[in-house]
Amino acid sequence: MSRELLERSNEDGGELVEEMTEAVVGSDEGPAEETEDLEPLEPDDDGGTFQQVTNLLNIMDSGSAKTDTAGGAGPDMRKMLASVIITEKATTEPSAVINALIRCLQVPEISTQRKVNIYNILQEIIQQEGELEDQGVQRLVAIASKEMRESLEVEGYVKAEVASDTLVALSRNHFNLVMYELQHHLRPLNLTDEFVIVTLAKLANGNVFEFMPYMGITLATIFTMLRLTNEAKMCQVICSAMETFCETVQFYLRHLEDSVYPVMTEDQFAMKLFPMYRYFVTVWLRNHNPEVKLGVIKSLKPMLTLLLPNDDLRNQLYDYVPLLLAEYRGGLEALFITQVLRQILETSVTTNTPVPQMQLHTIFTELHIQVCAKAPAQQQYSSQNLAEIVHCFIALAQSYPKELMKFFLGQMEMSQEAIRVGTLTLIRAVVSAAEPRMNVRTIYLAIRVVKTTLSDTRFKVRMAILRIIGQLALSGYQDRIRGWGLKYVSVQLTLSTYKLTNRRESFYQRDLEEKMVHKVTMDTVRIITSSVSGMTNEFWLRLLCYIMETDHTEALTPICISLTNLAERQPHTKDVEASVASKSRHVDLPAPQKLLARLLVLMSSPYKGEGRGIAMLNLLRTLSQSIVPAMADMWELEIPLLVKYLEEHTEFTWNQKTWEDKLIQFLRNSLKKTRGSNWSLRLSKELNNQIESFDSPSLEKGFLYRALGFTLATGLEADKVEALLLDGNDFDREGVILCFGLCARGQVKTVLNVLHDFEERIQESEQSWQIGAWRKDHPWRRETVKGALMVMYSCVASYCHPQMLLTHVDTPITAKIIHHFSSSCQDICLKMAFLKSVVQVTDAIGNIKELEDFEFAQKMSLTGIIIATIKAEPTDSLVSPVRTMAIEALAHLSSLKPFYSTEENNELMDISVHSVISLQPPLEDNESIQTLYANALQALEHLMEGLMQRQLDPKGLQEMVHLLEKWILSEREGEREKAMNLHLRLLQIHVQSVGVCIPLKLGQFGTLVGLIAPRTCDSHTRTRVASMDVLSSLLDLHASQTCSLWGPSEELKLAKCKEDLQGLDMEEIFSASSRIAKVVCMQFNCDEVVSLIRKLCENIGAMDLWHDKASVTWIGTFLQRRTKELEDKVAEILGAILVQLPVADHPEVRRLLIEGILLLAHYHQETVLTSLLRQPLPMESHLTEVWLAVAENVPFARTMLHGLMGRLQARFTPRANATSKADIWRLAAVDPLMTLCTIHLLIQKMDMDDRVLDLFPDLIYTLLLQLSGSQGPEAVSPVLKTWRLVHMGTLPEEINLQRITIKSMQLLFRRLSSEQLVRTLEEQGVWSLLETGSTFLQGAGLLARFCMRNMEGYRQRLSELVLRGMDSDVLSRRISGTAVCVEFMSDPVLYQEKLLKPTVLMLEKGVDQEDEALRVLSLRALGNMALGAPKKVRQYRKLLLEKCLGSLREPVVTSVTSEGMEALAKILAELREGDVGSSFGIISERCRAFFDNESELLRLKAFVLFGKLAKLVRISKKHFFKEEVKKAWIPLMLHCRDPCSEAAQACKTTMFQCVHFWGRKALENSPGRSNTRATEEMTVFQMMLCSIPTQKKPAVLYSFLLETMTYVNSNLPRIRTAACDLAGIIMQQMPAHHLKKLDFPALRNSLQELQLDLDPGVRRAALETLKVLDTCCQHQLLASPEGIC
Repeated sequence: MSRELLERSNEDGGELVEEMTEAVVGSDEGPAEETEDLEPLEPDDDGGTFQQVTNLLNIMDSGSAKTDTAGGAGPDMRKMLASVIITEKATTEPSAVINALIRCLQVPEISTQRKVNIYNILQEIIQQEGELEDQGVQRLVAIASKEMRESLEVEGYVKAEVASDTLVALSRNHFNLVMYELQHHLRPLNLTDEFVIVTLAKLANGNVFEFMPYMGITLATIFTMLRLTNEAKMCQVICSAMETFCETVQFYLRHLEDSVYPVMTEDQFAMKLFPMYRYFVTVWLRNHNPEVKLGVIKSLKPMLTLLLPNDDLRNQLYDYVPLLLAEYRGGLEALFITQVLRQILETSVTTNTPVPQMQLHTIFTELHIQVCAKAPAQQQYSSQNLAEIVHCFIALAQSYPKELMKFFLGQMEMSQEAIRVGTLTLIRAVVSAAEPRMNVRTIYLAIRVVKTTLSDTRFKVRMAILRIIGQLALSGYQDRIRGWGLKYVSVQLTLSTYKLTNRRESFYQRDLEEKMVHKVTMDTVRIITSSVSGMTNEFWLRLLCYIMETDHTEALTPICISLTNLAERQPHTKDVEASVASKSRHVDLPAPQKLLARLLVLMSSPYKGEGRGIAMLNLLRTLSQSIVPAMADMWELEIPLLVKYLEEHTEFTWNQKTWEDKLIQFLRNSLKKTRGSNWSLRLSKELNNQIESFDSPSLEKGFLYRALGFTLATGLEADKVEALLLDGNDFDREGVILCFGLCARGQVKTVLNVLHDFEERIQESEQSWQIGAWRKDHPWRRETVKGALMVMYSCVASYCHPQMLLTHVDTPITAKIIHHFSSSCQDICLKMAFLKSVVQVTDAIGNIKELEDFEFAQKMSLTGIIIATIKAEPTDSLVSPVRTMAIEALAHLSSLKPFYSTEENNELMDISVHSVISLQPPLEDNESIQTLYANALQALEHLMEGLMQRQLDPKGLQEMVHLLEKWILSEREGEREKAMNLHLRLLQIHVQSVGVCIPLKLGQFGTLVGLIAPRTCDSHTRTRVASMDVLSSLLDLHASQTCSLWGPSEELKLAKCKEDLQGLDMEEIFSASSRIAKVVCMQFNCDEVVSLIRKLCENIGAMDLWHDKASVTWIGTFLQRRTKELEDKVAEILGAILVQLPVADHPEVRRLLIEGILLLAHYHQETVLTSLLRQPLPMESHLTEVWLAVAENVPFARTMLHGLMGRLQARFTPRANATSKADIWRLAAVDPLMTLCTIHLLIQKMDMDDRVLDLFPDLIYTLLLQLSGSQGPEAVSPVLKTWRLVHMGTLPEEINLQRITIKSMQLLFRRLSSEQLVRTLEEQGVWSLLETGSTFLQGAGLLARFCMRNMEGYRQRLSELVLRGMDSDVLSRRISGTAVCVEFMSDPVLYQEKLLKPTVLMLEKGVDQEDEALRVLSLRALGNMALGAPKKVRQYRKLLLEKCLGSLREPVVTSVTSEGMEALAKILAELREGDVGSSFGIISERCRAFFDNESELLRLKAFVLFGKLAKLVRISKKHFFKEEVKKAWIPLMLHCRDPCSEAAQACKTTMFQCVHFWGRKALENSPGRSNTRATEEMTVFQMMLCSIPTQKKPAVLYSFLLETMTYVNSNLPRIRTAACDLAGIIMQQMPAHHLKKLDFPALRNSLQELQLDLDPGVRRAALETLKVLDTCCQHQLLASPEGIC
C-alpha cells in the first residue's frame, strides 16, 4: 500500500515526492536544529537515520502551511507521504528508525502535533514489524507510560490517547513488558492515573487470554481505589473499564477451550465482581453527576451478565432493585435503567427464581409510570425505553400473572386516558408474547381487565381496545373474542363512519381522531376476517350494509376485502337471502340492484381508495349467487378479465374511457341475463338515486349518467323512465353565477343564505374530496365548484349595495373566499379565480365614497395568502398572469384600512421586487410572454407607488432604496437594469409626492449617490444611462432642497458625460465617471462626503473590478478636492476605508485606497496616526501595506516616525489638556505595542539616508524609555489594558512590548551598518539583560557604554536626551536615564559638552529620592565623576562628600550604603587630606560602625574605604587617625578571618596599611603581610603585635582583651573562633600584675559556654583558650599565695 501511494503521488505531485526524497537523501549535509539539543540524550549509532526521520517529521509539521502548486498535492498528501517514507524505511532498518523516533520524542519543547505524528508512525511500524528489540521496546514503553500519566490538559488528552494506543499496539508482541509497566502504576489503596485504567481496558479487550492471569489482581486493585475516587471523570473511566473487563470475561468464558492459562470459572469471576457491583449501586449510583450515573448504569449490564447466573448471588442482586427503580425519578436516561431491569426480570423467569413479591408493587408502579407518563424532553430514547418496559412486563406476567392483572385492574379504575391507554398497550404486549406463550388463565384475566373499559368513548382507549381484539385474533385466541369482541368492532365501525360522514369544520381535531379510530377498526376487521372462521351472521350483515350506507369511500377497499374473505369462509345455501333473513330479522339487507349500482359507480374510479376496483370486482364474483344467480356463470368469465386489466395498469397508465367501456359492456352482458323482468328498471332507480351522492362534474357522475342512460334504454315501462329523466336535471355554472350576482343587488341576505345552504349540502362531499385529493385522485370537480363559489361571492360583493357590503364583506363574503381557496388544491385556475375575487372585493370597497372608519378585517389574511402565492411562483420564468394579478391585488389592498406597518410595507415590497426582477427577459418572438413581462413590471410600479403613499418621507425613500440595493449590485445585467429603472421611478414618485416639502436627512444624499455612482461604469450600457438619470434626479432634488449653486452649466457637463457613458471604450467611460465626480463633489457638505465615501467603501468587493475601480476613483476625486475641509470627518472616512481595504482583492484598487489614506495623513497626520494605531494586533496585511507605502516616501516616513516616538513618549509625560481638535487626536490613547510594531516595520523598510540616521539617538532613547516603562510599575498601564481588548485573539508569544522593542533596537543598530557594535552587543548579552527586569539596568548601562565608545557622532544628542529623562516626573524614566548617566559620568563627554553641572545637580536630586534603585544609581554616577572628570572632583567635593556621607547615615539601606562607600572610595582617591576637612572623622567613624555589620557587602566596602582613609592621612590627621586605628584594631585583626573571603582579604590589606601607625618597623615587615592566607603566620603577627604593648603600655592589652571577649558572642562562628584565639594570645602576652585585674571566673564561664557551641572550630578554639587561661591562673597561684582564680 505504501509503495502504491508513493507511485500514485509520483504521478500526481512530482515536486512533492522530489522534496521528500531530498529530505531523506540530503539529510547528511548538515544537522537539523533539533539535533543540537540532543546531546544529553542517549546517542544514536546511526545519525543519518535520525536526521532523515527528523527532516521528514519537519515536513509533516510544515505540511499545513505549504501547498504544492505544481502537482496539486495538499498538506494532507505531504503528511501522508512523509509518514509512508518513514514506515517504508522501517522495513529495512526497524531498530534504527524506532530509536530515531524515540529520540525525537525526547527532544525538549516538542509540539503536541509532532508527538502525535511520531506515535502514529510508531503504531504503524509496530503493526508492520511485529516483534522488536527489547531495549527499544523498554524505552518506548517508559516514554509512552510517562506521557500517558502527565497532567491531562486539552492537548494532554491527545498525547495521552496516542501514547495509550501505542502501548496497546506494543502489547500484541510484548505483552509482559507493557503489562509490567501498567501494573507497576496500579497499586492498592493508591488512586492511579486515568489513562492507566483506560489502557488496561484496551489491553484486556485486545489480549483476552494473555490478560486473564492479571484480571483478578486488576479487579481487586481497582476495587481498593473506589473509595478514593472523587472526580466524576475518574468514576466514568472506571465504569467504562469495568464494562470492558466484563465483556472480556464473557468472551473468555465462551472460548475456554482456546485458553492455555489456568481456567477461572464463572462463579469465581462473579465473586470478584459482586463487591464492585454493590459499591457501584449503593454509592456511585447516588452521585449527583449525571455522567457518573450514566457510566454506572451502562456498566451494570455486562456485570449482571456474569452475576445473575450465580444462584448464591442472584437473591442478593434482587435486594438492589429498589435502588435502580429510584433512579427513574432522577434525570438519568430511563432506557438504560430499564435495560438493566429487563435483564434481571428475564433472568428471574429463565432461572425460575422470581423477584421477591414484596418488590412487585414498586416495580409495577415505576414501570407503569414510564409507560403512561409523557417522557421528559431530555429523554432521547423514549421509544426504545417503552419497548424495553414491554419486555419487563412480559417477564412479570410470566412470573406473577395474577398480581400483575390485579395491578392493571386497579389502574383501569382511574379515569385518566393516558393511564388506561398505557395499561391496554401493556396488556396487548402480554397477549402477543410468543415464547413462551401466556397460559389461558392469564389471557382470561387480561380480557377481564379489558372489558372494564369498553364503555370508554375516548378515541385512544377505543383504538387500544381494538388493537387488543386484533392481537387476540392474531395470537390464536379467536374463541375469546366471539360475542363481546366482534360486537365492539361492529359498533366502532358504525360509530366512526357516522362521525366522519357528519363532521363539521369547527371539529377538525375530532375528525382526525375519528379517522385514526376508523383506520384501526378497519385493520382489526381485516385481521378478524382473515383469521376467524365461522363468523357470526350479524357481523357479516353489518359489513355488507356498511358498503351501501357509507360516504367514507376510503374504507371501501378493506371492507370489500374483508367481506370477500368472510364470504369465502361462510357456508352458503342455495337461498342465501332466505337463510340470512331467517337468522337475522333485525337487519335490513340491501337489495341486489342497490348493491350492484353502488359497486358499479364506485368501480368507475377503480384506483381510488387504495385500489377499490379490484376488491369490489372480487366481492361481486364471490356474491354472484346472492345477487343474481342467473348472472353467476357470466360473471365467472367476465370479472377475471376486468381484474386482469386493472392489474396490468396503474392509476397513471390506465385509460378512463376504455375502462368505462369495459364496465358498460359488463353491465350490458349482465342485463341480457335478466330480460323479461323488472330487474333493469329497479337498477335504473338505484342508479338515479346514486346521482345525488356525487358532485358535478366527476368521473363517477359521468359514468352514472352513462350507465343510467344505457339502463333506461333497456327498460320496458316508458312512463317510469320519463319520470326518472325529469328528476335528473343539472344547471349551467356561468348562468348561475350571474343570476346570483344580479339577485344580490336587492336580496343579498337571501343569496348568501342560498349559497350557505348549498355549501351545507355539499359539506359532506367536500370532506370526502379532501381525502380523495390527499390520496392523489382527480379532484378537479371539487376545485371547479370552489372556484365558482369564490367568483360567486366576489360577484355578490361587486353588485351588492355599499351599505350592505360593509356589513357582509368580512363575513361571510371574504371569509368564504379564503375558506374555499385555502381548502383547495390552489392550482393556476383557482389562484386566478381567488386573485380576481380579491380585486373585485377590494374595488367594491374602494368605490364606496363614505368609508368613514371602516377597517377591512380580512386584509392581513388575504395578504398572507397572496404573499404565499407570489413566493410559490417560479423565480426565473413567467408562465401565467398569477404573479401580475397577485401584485395588483396587493396594490389594491394597500389602499384599505388598516394600513400596513413600515415593516410590512418593506416585506411586501421585497417579496414583490424579488419576484419580478429575478425574471429572465423574454425573447423577442414571444409576444405573449412579453406582454406578461410588461404587465408584471407595471404592476410592480403600481404597488411601489401605492406603498410609497404611506411613507412619504426620506426614511421611506431610503428603505425602498435599501430593498433595491442588492439588485443594483446584482451580477446579472438584466437585474441591475430593472433595479435601476425602479430606482428612477421611485425617485420620480418621491419628487412628485413630496418635492421640497420634506428635505432629505443629513447624510442621506451622500448615501444615495454612493450607491449609484459606481454604476456609471457598469458593463451594461442601459444600466449606465439609467444610473446617470437617477444621479441627475438626485442632484435636482438636492438642489431644490438646499438652494445650492447647481445650475445649467453643471447640467451641460453632466449631459456631455452621459453621452460619453454610452460608448464602448472602458477607459473613456472611467474618464467620464471621474469628470462626473469632479462636477458634483462641490455640491456635498462634509457630512454628505462622509456618507458618500462610506457607501462607496461598503460596496467594494460586492461586484466586479469595474465597480470597485469606479468606487475608488470617486473616493480619490473627493479626497483630492475636499480633504482640507474634512478635519472633523477624517476618522470616519479612514475607518470606512480601513474596513473595506482587506476586501479589495485587486492590487490597483488597494493602491488607490492607500493613496487616499496617505493623502488624508498628509493634511491630518495626528488623526490618521491615531486611527492607524488603534487597529488590532497582529497587524493585518492591508495595514502592513499602508505602512509600507509610508516607508517608500522617506521624508513623510521621517515625519511619521517623529509622531510615533511622540506617542510612545506621551506615556511618560503628564497628560496635557487638548487645545485643538488635532491635539485631541494626538493625545488620544493608542496601543504602545501597535506603535512599536509600526516603528519596527518602518525601520525595516525605510531607506537609511542621512535624514533618517539623524533620528537614531531619538529612536534609541525612545525605545529604551519604552523598555524601562515595561519593567516598572507603569508596565500595565490603563491604556495597554484598554487596547489589548481589540487584539484579535491571543497574540503570538513574540509579540509583546519587550521583544518588539528589543527587536526594533537590534534592527536599528544593524541598519547603522556598524557590524562591530552589533557583534559586541550580542557577545556581551546586552539584549538578554534588557529583556529581563532584574538585569535591565545593567543592560541599559552596557548599551550606553558601547554606544559611547562606538558612536561618537551621536554623543551630544544622546547626552541631552539622557538629561531630559533624568528630569522626568516618571520614576522609571528617571531610573533608566540615571542608569545611562552612570556610563556617561565615567566618560569625559559630559564635561566636554559642558553638561556636567546640570547632570550633577540632577544626580544630587536623585540621591535624595526615596526609590532605592534611583539613589544607588545616582551615587554610582557621582562616584564615576572621579573617572570621567577627575579634575572636577575637588570643585564638587562638598556636594559629593555630603551626598555620599548621607547614604551612610541611618536608616541603613544595604545597597545605598555600600554604593555610597564605594563612591567615597573613588572620590577620596582624587582628594587630598585637607580637601576632606571635618568629613574625615565622620567617614572614619561610619567605617568602623560597619566593621561588624551582618552584611558582608557593607563590611567589605567599609574595610576598603578605611584603607583609602589610611592612604589619605598625612601629618595633620596622623594623630587623629592613629587613635582611630587603635579603636578599629581588634575588629581588623578578628575580621582577617571573616567568613567572606573578599571581606577578609580587604580587612588584611587595610590592617597592614594601618600598621605603620603603631610606629614599629618590625610590624611592617611581619611575615603575615607577605602571605595573608597562612593562619600560623597571622598568629605570629598577632603575637608580635601584642608583645609591643606588653613592654610600654600593658594597659592597652587589657583593653584589647576586654574588647576581644565581646566578640565571643558574635553571630559569625569564624569571628568567635578568632576571638578565642586572639584572647589566648593576649593572655599569654599580658604581664602578671595585669592578670590580677582579670575576672577569671567570668572569662572561664564565657569560654565554657562556648564548649556548647554548634561549631566545632569554636569549641576547639575555646578549649585552647581555656587551657591558656588555666595556665595563667596556675602561674598566678604560684606567684600569689592568696590566689586569684
